[in-house]
Amino acid sequence: MFTGRPYPDKERHSGRDMRYGYLIDMDGVIYRGSEAIPGAADFVGYLQQEGIPYLFLTNNSACTPLDVVVKLRKLGIETSVEHVYTSALATAEFVHQQKPQGTAYVIGEGGLLTALHEVGYAISREGPDYVIVGEGRVLTFEMMEIAHRLMAAGAGLISTNADTWCPTDAGPRPGCGAIVAMLEAATGRKAYHVGKPNPFMMRAARKRIGLSTDEVIMIGDTMETDIRGATDLGFRSILVLSGSTSLDSLRSYPYRPTLVVNSVAELIPEVAACRF
Repeated sequence: MFTGRPYPDKERHSGRDMRYGYLIDMDGVIYRGSEAIPGAADFVGYLQQEGIPYLFLTNNSACTPLDVVVKLRKLGIETSVEHVYTSALATAEFVHQQKPQGTAYVIGEGGLLTALHEVGYAISREGPDYVIVGEGRVLTFEMMEIAHRLMAAGAGLISTNADTWCPTDAGPRPGCGAIVAMLEAATGRKAYHVGKPNPFMMRAARKRIGLSTDEVIMIGDTMETDIRGATDLGFRSILVLSGSTSLDSLRSYPYRPTLVVNSVAELIPEVAACRF
């Protein structure tokens, strides 16, 4: 079911010589929880076979790119770490640009800690430059108390994303944005959210696949992050209905995806024909 309008200047973007690539959200697009979405493996395989650039783009900061690759492999989807960009990597890149070789107190899991270490950031509770909050289940109230005091002493507040909830096999759970909201309420200060739809992460992802703005197509299941981020950056976008967004809910948003499909399983013929 294709419901989106053709992209403006369609003829300029058609033809097999067109250079283009995809930024692909994961949960709700490639898999749901621990199960692959039917057709996802075929779609990724087609991109690889045709040499079409792609990058998995996720707001989940808990996992390293290698963790993501191993999960996808278990779901029958082959890829490599070069094709994975997480909000943890974007956050590490952001703080490295803002204050190289800095320090941070972190509420988060291995993916975020590893990314920060890789850019030369040390983890410390002794006067850190930042309090950085990511996804995960490691949260304790003691951590929140420490973070509050460090912020009162001058540490900046950064989160890997503003998502207030995350889907799991057992149902939804509070996300990074919900944790950060507690610190914002307690301190009266606002966090800087690095992940989608922040242009920082979206632009960094575009650069990673080496394409210009009009060559990038974002595939996602969430209007507030995937489609909003693409819209803000001038990317084309494809909304899949296999995740958190229903067709009826589109009327609630002032912006629209370029194309709407049931799932990525419907995209191979469209990609092959360069029809959007």
